Amino acid sequence: MSFVLPHARLSQLALAVCLSFPVIVQAADAETAKIYERLEKLEKNQASSEAEIKNKDIKIHELEMQLQELQKTTPVASGSVLATAGPEAEKYYGDFTPGGGFRVAKTRYGELSLSAFTYIRYLNQSGLDDTYVDGNGNTQSIDTRNDIQVQKVMLYFKGWVYDPALRYVFYTWTSNTSQGDPAQVVVAGYLSYAFDKAFTLSAGIGGLPGTRSMEGQWPNFLKVDYRTITDEYFRGSYTTGIFANGQVAEGLQYKVMLGNNLSQLGVNGAQLDDGLNTFSGALWWMPTTGEYGPNQGFGDYEFHENLATRIGLHYSERRETAPSPPGSQVTENTQIRTSDGRSLFTTGAYATGVGVEKARYRMSTVDAGMKYRGFALEGEYFMRWLDDIKANGVLPFSNLADQGFQLQASTMVLPKKLQLYLSGSKILGEYGNPHDVALGGNWYPYQDTRKLRVNAELLYLSHSPVGYTSVPFTLGGNGLVFNTNLELSF
Repeated sequence: MSFVLPHARLSQLALAVCLSFPVIVQAADAETAKIYERLEKLEKNQASSEAEIKNKDIKIHELEMQLQELQKTTPVASGSVLATAGPEAEKYYGDFTPGGGFRVAKTRYGELSLSAFTYIRYLNQSGLDDTYVDGNGNTQSIDTRNDIQVQKVMLYFKGWVYDPALRYVFYTWTSNTSQGDPAQVVVAGYLSYAFDKAFTLSAGIGGLPGTRSMEGQWPNFLKVDYRTITDEYFRGSYTTGIFANGQVAEGLQYKVMLGNNLSQLGVNGAQLDDGLNTFSGALWWMPTTGEYGPNQGFGDYEFHENLATRIGLHYSERRETAPSPPGSQVTENTQIRTSDGRSLFTTGAYATGVGVEKARYRMSTVDAGMKYRGFALEGEYFMRWLDDIKANGVLPFSNLADQGFQLQASTMVLPKKLQLYLSGSKILGEYGNPHDVALGGNWYPYQDTRKLRVNAELLYLSHSPVGYTSVPFTLGGNGLVFNTNLELSF
């Protein structure tokens, strides 16, 4: 027996199904969307959890490595920050690298570290003669000092951004003894990109590597933040440009720079010529151990158990013009002088009414040094040529050639604690042979860092051809100078 719906009833059923179909489909789509939304949330939560776990694993690994290094190298004193553990350790966070500063930010996009350098100096120049006779036979007065100064403060902001190879260094710099002078406060820096260990390219403010002390050894000097008068007399200074450095082979490193002039401190852009022809380069080799201590600094604070040696070559060249050199008292600056202290570009310095307008500066040095078990012996020979001199009148010379040398010896009387040093230098110039001798010592209160020290030094000057307020010596200085310093960097 079969059952057949009437035709009218069948039509009504079909119409009902058709009308309800969009509703059914819409409901199904809504349910499907909810399911996909829940799945997406679960996937995001899972990815976030995995990323958090990975970051925590990385941080745990870094902390474990830091702890291992500290346990290897640091004798922990009772009550020190490093000695804290357990609940006490929760008071501290962040990390610190001596000389690299405190790291205050570390993200996937970059890092930021803060560091500083400063020192307080007591300077007594009462042992100097009150006057000196300049190259023209005129008697000049010397304003000697006997004071205490917060000599310098530098604040650094450094790290990398976007790419670990893209690095930055920004800093503020001031010499408080030079308030009122040009360039008393500087805000500067540079950017660099490290392609590999053989080639890092940088642009910004940099030191012309024309002598060993300008390669990047600062502040790891025997003296506190100053050089011998011979080094100061011959060297270039800091300028804006592009520079590159790297290691081309084991123990063989270089640095080259193309800059605006020999010294840009106190010189505005309008005073610069349009030559862009200042070149300076350095190449040094460390044959025995492949290294020469942090930044190849002076002295053997590190107490090398194996003989460390280095040999370096330097060359600088510049077509200098009269408006470009800075004033004689510009902070921590250099300018081209003759060995009696006269500035080459001062009108009337060498002939009445006559001024030098242009001159070619070329300078080369060779240095050598050795370190062994706290003892260091380091020397450098300087050669400078001034030629192609253009003036607005007749001068008593057409070219000038000066030479000079410095020698520095030091020993760690108490390893990592007490260092004594003796230094001397002499300029062999066409207008005199000035020299200096210094005897000093450095005491390091904390045995495992050279970043805090107390320095004392007795300096003898013989007719210094250089000098300004940021260094212990003064132009024309002849006699004894005493200075003591408390230096801190981190």
